[in-house]
Amino acid sequence: MHPDGVIIGVSEARVRPDRFEAFHDMIVSVVREFPDRHPGLVDHEVLLAPPDALLYISRRRDERALVEYAGEHWRDRPVVLPGEEEYLVEPLRVRHFTLASLR
Repeated sequence: MHPDGVIIGVSEARVRPDRFEAFHDMIVSVVREFPDRHPGLVDHEVLLAPPDALLYISRRRDERALVEYAGEHWRDRPVVLPGEEEYLVEPLRVRHFTLASLR
């Protein structure tokens, strides 16, 4: 991973269908504050696939910004919000990507 390149994080939550709307509301209310709290966050979005899947996509300016947010074990330990597990049918999954050159 290039130390100066943007890192895209994709967190996938498999949600209990009966808790989908509540989980969506909780996630949006929490991540809405992220740009002010995490200056290394370049951009982010929440993608919905009702009734049971939600993706949180984040773009961090570099690896240092990701470490500041998620800690040294960002590659293998997702950041889990307090109480999040009560909404999920399986543990949160996170993967990180860098952009490939199309040249």
